Amino acid sequence: MPPYLLSLGPGLYRIDTAFQRDDFDAAYLIVDQGRAAFVDTGTNHAVPRLLGALAHLGLAPEAVDWVIPTHVHLDHAGGVGLLMQSLPQARLLAHPRGLRHLVDPRALWAGALAVYGEQEMLRSYGQLQAVPAERAEASEDGQRLRVGSRELLLIDTPGHARHHHCLFDAQSGCWFTGDTFGLSYREFDVDGRPWLFPTSTPVQFDPPALKQSMQRMLDLQPQGMLLTHFGRIGHSAAEVSAMHLRLLELLDETVALSQALHGAENRHEALKAALSDLYLRSLAAHGCPLPPERQLALLAMDIELNAQGIGVWLDKPAA
Repeated sequence: MPPYLLSLGPGLYRIDTAFQRDDFDAAYLIVDQGRAAFVDTGTNHAVPRLLGALAHLGLAPEAVDWVIPTHVHLDHAGGVGLLMQSLPQARLLAHPRGLRHLVDPRALWAGALAVYGEQEMLRSYGQLQAVPAERAEASEDGQRLRVGSRELLLIDTPGHARHHHCLFDAQSGCWFTGDTFGLSYREFDVDGRPWLFPTSTPVQFDPPALKQSMQRMLDLQPQGMLLTHFGRIGHSAAEVSAMHLRLLELLDETVALSQALHGAENRHEALKAALSDLYLRSLAAHGCPLPPERQLALLAMDIELNAQGIGVWLDKPAA
């Protein structure tokens, strides 16, 4: 098996997309009775690995029925259009709020271009490819679909983004969580215990909605969570429940420190400093042995993006 491909149990595979660094960004492949589906794709640069995973498992491109990004942020969906060019039978299933951006990615590209610049966009993501409208459909909350005989349940999960849905795989008892159930990098594992933190990247962070979405997922007593960033965490309903409680605590602390800094001078830098302190304290309590400077280096991009997203959230008019 190629090093980027990992079996997570019968018919379930994690693919490391190599975005940014190893063990950072995952796509998932579901296989049952000779049929297949991808959940999240990474960027265009990941497409050779996704197709390589199919080939290694003896599956033709025609075996793929579905390509399902959890949401349209480019580290999750940037490779959708290019991938589908090689999958003649596959249909795209996207959140109704995000579907149009994959059928016509010009606005998605322009928005990211304004943040990163053209050189970085091409380096990290590649030129976005459109999905033909006739091969794309919008998901529905509570929708059920099959991959072979394997049933997936899809629910609407706003909080990280309004165009976010998650999928529950009844056979493994796991949720494909995208970014709704936070981020967890393997470098921070201690004795097999993951450290988990919420993501508030721009521009639709909504803490109350995020809590509600997570609770809907917990209501099914999942045995594990399949994070895009990164991999499976948890192997029992009790483990997942305990992780959920810790994630809620960090989310509440994030909200509290953000509100306290609402009117701060040089607010963005103040938010970054406060998030850095929060994460270091949480990692120390977790027992992480990495030096603080290494911890902050691994979290630097998340701290920057989380502070940006919190700033947008703080400036939104009260409902």
